[in-house]
Amino acid sequence: MPDTNQDLAHRLDRLESRTAIEALAFNYCHGFDKREFDRFLSIWWDDCVWDIGPPFGRFEGHAGIHEAVKDVLWPAWLQSQHITSNHVIEFESDDRAHAICDVDCMGLLVGNPEATFVGATYQDVAERRSGVWKIAQRKVTMHYFNNFANTTLTKPETE
Repeated sequence: MPDTNQDLAHRLDRLESRTAIEALAFNYCHGFDKREFDRFLSIWWDDCVWDIGPPFGRFEGHAGIHEAVKDVLWPAWLQSQHITSNHVIEFESDDRAHAICDVDCMGLLVGNPEATFVGATYQDVAERRSGVWKIAQRKVTMHYFNNFANTTLTKPETE
C-alpha cells in the first residue's frame, strides 16, 4: 500500500527532527571546546536543567549554563576535545524526544600538565518549541575521569 502524503510528511519530519537533535550534541561539543559560548548556549531552552553530577553539580536555566561554563568548567580546563557516539533518539511525541549518546573527552586541566580523559553518557530530553529543537534536560553520567600518567598534549611542530 503506498504511503499517503501525510505519512511521508510525518516520516520526513522525524528525519529532520533526528538531524536537529543530533546537531544539539555536535554544537555542544564545538561550543564547549572552541569556547564559543553563544553556540553552546543556543542548544539549551531557557528553563533547562543540566545535571553534570559530581564533581561539578546541577545547573538550571541560562544563568545556570553561564555559571557552569564560565565560572566552573572553562576555568578548570585549559583545553578539551569532545567526541560523541552511539546516538539513540526515541520520540515520545512529535515535539519531545529522549536522546542518549556516549562522549569521550580528552584535555588538559589547569595546573596539571598530564592529559585527562573523561568518559560519560549524556541522557537528554529534547523539546521542539515553535519549530525549534533544544535541550530541556541533560543528565551526565560519568564513567571515568582519569589522567594519563606521563602523557601530555602538544600541537604538532610546523616547518
